[in-house]
Amino acid sequence: MSSVRPAEAWVGFVTTVRKEVVRILRIWAQTILPPVITTTLYFIIFGPILGDRIGQMEGVTYLQYVTPGLIMMAVITNSYQNVVSSFFGAKFQSHVEEMLVSPMPDSAILFGYAIGGVFRGLLVGLMVSLTSLFFAALPVAHPMLTIAVAVLTSVAFSFGGFINALLARNFDDVAIVPTFVLTPLTMLGGVFYSVSLLPEPWRSVSFANPILYMVNAFRYGILGDSDIAIGLSLLILSGFIVLFYVAALLLLKRGTGLRA
Repeated sequence: MSSVRPAEAWVGFVTTVRKEVVRILRIWAQTILPPVITTTLYFIIFGPILGDRIGQMEGVTYLQYVTPGLIMMAVITNSYQNVVSSFFGAKFQSHVEEMLVSPMPDSAILFGYAIGGVFRGLLVGLMVSLTSLFFAALPVAHPMLTIAVAVLTSVAFSFGGFINALLARNFDDVAIVPTFVLTPLTMLGGVFYSVSLLPEPWRSVSFANPILYMVNAFRYGILGDSDIAIGLSLLILSGFIVLFYVAALLLLKRGTGLRA
């Protein structure tokens, strides 16, 4: 690709971000409302129905304990799904070719879609957080850390969704990773339990799950408690951002999944 002027790259980037944000807000009944309703059902089940019977976990009520995990689950799922569905839709409808032949660098395409995923992930996470206040008190021990972990996690899974969209050949491929990889890893990522309660070898196996570190880092930001050292959690989270970014950019530069 010939050299691209910064103004051209900026226009393409801003246009992509605007398109993604407008799409998310226009179909809010599909992008924002369903995860909020689903998480509200979790709050009802793990609050007055099961929470009182389970009692406390790590010094807080069970509902307080699972709330950070439920928020993080919403952020992860929506960040990933927004990018994979939007970019694959661009592939399927063939209008991604217009971006590929434009004077728009690959990094601007990647970041444009990724920021759309981050916008949806954080917006849904905020809505879920506000909903949770009707059910449980959240002290937010480390506000800046909480925001940073949410943003970084959303960025990581937005890049991951972009990779899935590039490699997908049909709509079944789009659903495979969220259904058979992302959902199990999230459910087994310490959202509903403390990893310290698991017997061996399952406790050791759990530490191979990257989502465990993200959930615990976010829980530490809100409750001030974590099963894993916060430094290690942030290191692994940063590593996944770099890994997914490099992989997504290399696949995009090679035209993987974009050329016959």
